[in-house]
Amino acid sequence: MFKKPLGGLKTSAPLRSSDRRKLKQRVVSAFGISSEDGDILVPDGIQSVKFTTHLEEHGVAYLAPDGDPLWFTLGKGSENLIPTVYTLWKRRDLLPFLSTPAAVIPILVGGADLMIPGVVHHAPILKQDQLVSILQYNHSHDSPTLSPPLAVGRMALPGDQLDQGTQEKGKAVYILHTWKDHLWDLGSKADAPESVLVYSTPEAPPTSSDEDVVPPTDDLANLIIKPSDTPTISSGPSYTAQEISQLLHTSLNQAIASKIPSSVFPIPATQFYTNHILPSRPAFPALILPHSGPAPTNASPCPSASEITIKSSTHKSLTAFLKSEEKAGLITTKAPQKHSNQTDLMVTSVNAKHAELEGHHLYSSLRDIEITAAKKAKREEKSREEAVGSREILVTELWKPHQATVALFERMNASTSQQYTMVEVKAAVNSYITANSLANPREQAYINLDEPLINCVSSRGKGKSKGDGASLLPIQFLRKDELIKAIIDRMQNWYDVSDGKEVVRKKGELKPVQVVIKVRQGRKASTLISGFEPFLVVNAEEMAEDLRKTCAGATSVSPIPGKPAGSGLEILVQGKQSKAVIEYLTNKGIPKKWIEVQDFSSKK
Repeated sequence: MFKKPLGGLKTSAPLRSSDRRKLKQRVVSAFGISSEDGDILVPDGIQSVKFTTHLEEHGVAYLAPDGDPLWFTLGKGSENLIPTVYTLWKRRDLLPFLSTPAAVIPILVGGADLMIPGVVHHAPILKQDQLVSILQYNHSHDSPTLSPPLAVGRMALPGDQLDQGTQEKGKAVYILHTWKDHLWDLGSKADAPESVLVYSTPEAPPTSSDEDVVPPTDDLANLIIKPSDTPTISSGPSYTAQEISQLLHTSLNQAIASKIPSSVFPIPATQFYTNHILPSRPAFPALILPHSGPAPTNASPCPSASEITIKSSTHKSLTAFLKSEEKAGLITTKAPQKHSNQTDLMVTSVNAKHAELEGHHLYSSLRDIEITAAKKAKREEKSREEAVGSREILVTELWKPHQATVALFERMNASTSQQYTMVEVKAAVNSYITANSLANPREQAYINLDEPLINCVSSRGKGKSKGDGASLLPIQFLRKDELIKAIIDRMQNWYDVSDGKEVVRKKGELKPVQVVIKVRQGRKASTLISGFEPFLVVNAEEMAEDLRKTCAGATSVSPIPGKPAGSGLEILVQGKQSKAVIEYLTNKGIPKKWIEVQDFSSKK
């Protein structure tokens, strides 16, 4: 949701005391917390700021006095408050949670949703569309831990379907906001609180003598989470230290076989381990090396790739592991110089022609899984953006009975307070003509006008001056199309604009977006854009910034010269940029018929 920078951001404004109390009451009611906790999560001095996502979705963010976003809403006028990770770090139990392996978190941060196979733990009762937090599960045989909340989303399906295994594929949670996304970047970017231990055995010490006691919110960092008695809590089988050493060796072979560029060498050992060996670990270790021990009851038969680390191996240190691999002839290393600040062992090269690599078969590694998930997320993101871009604005012109046409519509037994489309006006006039036999018997295209029609079409229409005598001449008949045009011309203009999410109805005549090319300051041509506000989908500042990048020229936003304040804004783009502007506006969804281009640059 916040994969890209927020648009339309304006200076945040502090909430009035009354609005802050209302917001606090909404939080207390929606999340069932105490008034004291409400004061913590909705502090004095809280501010609000409106924004627009890259998917053109409007929202409001509520910021703490120090700038940390605490809450946000999505959708114009939405009252559904969603906590940010900053808020969840203050109150971890505010939402029910699901956990996922560490390798999945970067994928979620990249914009993907949480898939069903990625769920490790979850709260016992979850409803579809319920807000949930996502925690990182760090597997360790001795002390598995859960991180603080790193993402917020809505359940894509009920939680019982995760238990029953009725769905093995598909999405589990639609992600709304994550740690390190652009909403999070608005805040202080503070370090996440420490992870907490998970007790997965019945012998684990309880958090208190009374299991129903809820720990105080200010001591949540020390809370020991005791999971429920669901099969999903049991951890998987563990590898022995010898097996992990063998898998690390295989991971190094995978990294070398995947062709590490020679330009990266020499490279510090820690960086080599982090960037090349760890991502090359098998995504499904049991397919590469079956574990020797029995699997715990109700656990997955496949051990976790996160077990495969130096600390869990027989080497215990990275230097010892790399020295053993150098002895095997797979890599060469160099010790740091005595008087340099560098203390890390340097890996100077790898042996891509080693005999052992000839028999190595490439497998699906953690890097491959992450790349595939990232590509899928990118495709989904692109398809969502294309869907937004291809969603054309729907413009409906309307007319309301006004002045002389009011009497005519009363004679038609039609409402005089309703706004009509062109089709509805034609239908009403045709019904009146048929009911009163006004069609000329010799020429059906002509209509003999009765008194109500004569009074209507003889009155001054829009744009007629008092001195225009032609409008006062008696008219006895008209062509049907001319009659309808004359009636329309004397009605009051209205219009509807719909962007697929909301419909805005306003009085007045909707005019096309004006794209005017003029010569300014001597011979320099500039493109001026105005009249885009009624179409809902264009923000002046955002448009100016996007066109600046697209056209590689300066842009500016200012009030329309010569018009009163509040009449709209005008965007100036250097150069003749009508094609780029039309493409931008149509991609936003404005129909081409509602864009009018005028080029005065060649006129004297």
